[in-house]
Amino acid sequence: MDSLQQLEARRLAILDSMKAIRSLRRGSITEQFFPILRQGQKQAARRGPYYVLTRHRGRKTVSQRLTTPEALHQAQSDIEAFKRFLALCHEFEQLTEKLGELERGTEAKKKRLKSGSNKIEK
Repeated sequence: MDSLQQLEARRLAILDSMKAIRSLRRGSITEQFFPILRQGQKQAARRGPYYVLTRHRGRKTVSQRLTTPEALHQAQSDIEAFKRFLALCHEFEQLTEKLGELERGTEAKKKRLKSGSNKIEK
């Protein structure tokens, strides 16, 4: 079982990790290929891949073509940072819930001990 100090230390470490994230983006990267029919050929050749960052903004899907290797690398890093951020948020939520349960459990034990010792014996 984790102590209150251990839980609080881990929560602070999570917040520090969140502060260290400087750039993040929702979305996913997909590859697009386009069929190109060249003169004199019966079968279309595939052209690509073209990398596209796709995300939802409200009810619409927004796509942005990533035209350089640097843009692709940055988008991949930002998406990974977003996933890491979500995992940290989830862990923070679980730790905070556990911390609250431990604190409430400690208070309930204290109250029971106090109420039990205040009884007058007849």
